[in-house]
Amino acid sequence: MTALLCTARQYSGHTHSDPADSLYLTYDDRFLRRKVLTCESGEQILIDLAQTTSLDHGGALILDDGREVEIRAAPEALLQVTAPDLTRIAWHIGNRHTPCQIEKDRLFIQVDHVIKDMLLKIGATVQEVHQPFTPEGGAYGHGRTHGHTH
Repeated sequence: MTALLCTARQYSGHTHSDPADSLYLTYDDRFLRRKVLTCESGEQILIDLAQTTSLDHGGALILDDGREVEIRAAPEALLQVTAPDLTRIAWHIGNRHTPCQIEKDRLFIQVDHVIKDMLLKIGATVQEVHQPFTPEGGAYGHGRTHGHTH
């Protein structure tokens, strides 16, 4: 006989108390509806949300027993982008609807050799790095930059 998994049917953009556990997920893995995942403690939980949801770094899945599992951005392969005119480079990245983490002196995007080549051609410096990825959300407050449904 197999044990029943604890289930998360609710998501909150922030924790309400000290989380009972945490999940480290890449940017792509933080976009889901239904999946079994293994927490840092080793406990497996079933995520069963009503619709596909973008889980943000610092958000929380709320388990049926009331415990919260904090969502953490896992380190992943990224491109760090710098340039003398970073605003212009950011415009070109945004014009291609590429998720982008924006910091004062640098940008981070997912590894994409076509975008990397374009950035090098317009004067950016591009370096491969491995770190958590927390890009800006969409223009209408949604966690993803793709799609145009509101």
